[in-house]
Amino acid sequence: MTREAVIVAISRTAVGKSKKGTTRNWRSDEMAAAVIKDLMKKAEALNPTDIDDVIIGCAMPEGAQGLNFGRSIALRAGLPVETPGMTVNRFCSSGLQTIAMAAERIIANGADVIIAGGAETMSLVPMTGFRINPNPYLVENL
Repeated sequence: MTREAVIVAISRTAVGKSKKGTTRNWRSDEMAAAVIKDLMKKAEALNPTDIDDVIIGCAMPEGAQGLNFGRSIALRAGLPVETPGMTVNRFCSSGLQTIAMAAERIIANGADVIIAGGAETMSLVPMTGFRINPNPYLVENL
């Protein structure tokens, strides 16, 4: 029998106007942690110790969004220190990729409960990152 993966709760933050909006100085890890706290309230039957992993997608995992962003968000959300977290970088579809990865892992019986999604702030981390340094061979030949 094939296992099914289901989404039991969803949550998101408000959307702001990049450099002019009210969220421009908010850290994306703080916003993502608030989303996870909201998810845990919505799925009240779920115990924080039931979370097998937190997978967060981020196009620019550097600066305030770096240093194992997914794990930092899990800790900031108040999940147990034993809860792992990881960051996925697939640029414009990082958050969607995390949901697909979580579903695949659940179907394969590698986990029962995973929090997945994306977090980003274009106001605090520029689109090209802080120090773009592409591979010279790729720049010249592709």
